[in-house]
Amino acid sequence: MNKIEKLFDPEYIRKLLSRKLLPLYADCARLEKVEIIPHKKHVWDNTYHVVVEFKVYCEAKNGRKYKLPVFCSAHSEEDRSNVYNSLAFLWRSGFGDQHFSIPRPLFYSSHFNGTFYRGVSGRNLRYYISNRDKAEIEKVVPQAAKWFAKLHNLKNFTDFNFDSNNSRIRTVIPGKDTIFQEIKQRYPHYLGFYERAYDIFIKQEEEFLASTEERWVIHGDAHPENIIKINDIKTAIIDFTDMSLSDFTRDLGCFLQQFEYMAVQKQKLDPDYVAQIKKLFLDNYFANSPYKLDAALQARIDNYYNWTMMRTITYLLTAGVINRDEAKMEKINHLINQLKDNLGI
Repeated sequence: MNKIEKLFDPEYIRKLLSRKLLPLYADCARLEKVEIIPHKKHVWDNTYHVVVEFKVYCEAKNGRKYKLPVFCSAHSEEDRSNVYNSLAFLWRSGFGDQHFSIPRPLFYSSHFNGTFYRGVSGRNLRYYISNRDKAEIEKVVPQAAKWFAKLHNLKNFTDFNFDSNNSRIRTVIPGKDTIFQEIKQRYPHYLGFYERAYDIFIKQEEEFLASTEERWVIHGDAHPENIIKINDIKTAIIDFTDMSLSDFTRDLGCFLQQFEYMAVQKQKLDPDYVAQIKKLFLDNYFANSPYKLDAALQARIDNYYNWTMMRTITYLLTAGVINRDEAKMEKINHLINQLKDNLGI
């Protein structure tokens, strides 16, 4: 039996979480039961990739009953300790206050290669985009901008071991070479476009990073699904798999492109309104940042915006067999043509 199956055994999990959580929650006398909800369960003979939610029912010392939302992200082939370490670093850095939050790190299991953390409750920004809820979008976006500004303003990170592969366009998972190989096999007529585009992305990034010794803590995957509204004054960001040290404009370009794609390409919001929200994001970001938006900084944002568009195209091309789906290919070709215009190729 694959060892990861133990995470789906209610009694095993109740004992594991009792041992690990009770020291962290002094008011919890015992765990009554644990409800297991698999969000991702890919389990093979010896390998696995799972994301599991555990609804933990606690009894406090005064008899009060309450629930804790605990999650585990585990992968047999990928190190998940970096996720735990990233969360722990941010928690120590003040990302657990009344305005800016993250999932609370609980513990790391080397046996399962999994990070256990307390989840956050709320709706993500994509939900409000999908429901065309402009009032909520206009509350969440400024808070998200301030969250990223706080992240990028962190200074005391010299003792933190970031994954260097996440710091460069060339190597961020799955890496340029792996992408080229798959495009060459499945869509050889796009390979020349990919090679020219990546030459531009990488050259601009490398030139800037070579020009300064300064680096910033970045989230690495700043898009609406990872931005959670907890309440009107509190926003959380989730999914720290790609956190690294790099150019802070990567988070800005990524957010702007993904917000636009989810809002406009899915025909949820009109382009003029999306442009207003993108400006709202940047205005709030730079109001809380020591940097000012000038032409050089805008060029860096644009480079990451275009790279994120390419990542969207790659996902659409490689997520299943779509060659015979003319409607999907038309949408992809529209994005490719838009990116070609942006890059002048």
